[in-house]
Amino acid sequence: MNIQIFGTSKCFDTKKAQRYFKERSIKFQMIDLKEKEMSRGEFENVARALGGWEKLVDPNAKDKQTLALLDALVDWQKEDKLFENQQLFLTPIVRNGRKATVGYQPDVWKTWE
Repeated sequence: MNIQIFGTSKCFDTKKAQRYFKERSIKFQMIDLKEKEMSRGEFENVARALGGWEKLVDPNAKDKQTLALLDALVDWQKEDKLFENQQLFLTPIVRNGRKATVGYQPDVWKTWE
């Protein structure tokens, strides 16, 4: 397994995801989205694995203004605006090769082991 966890150090669910993999002695790479953003290729692969970029949007994101702007844009602009504003991501985003989850999903991660 090649686990990557995208999240922030202050996110409770990201901490829970890290603990999940640590408890099972599964190595993972933590990427703090406040320090290093997801690349365009990573973003597209994760969105494809999830069945669409819409699943990456956190409806409770703190940046309400950008969230409202995202809603107001036409469909073809929304994906680019989300990529440019990764603070709107629902975290953690856990990636294992071509598979990915968003949020705390231990039931799915069990199937990866």
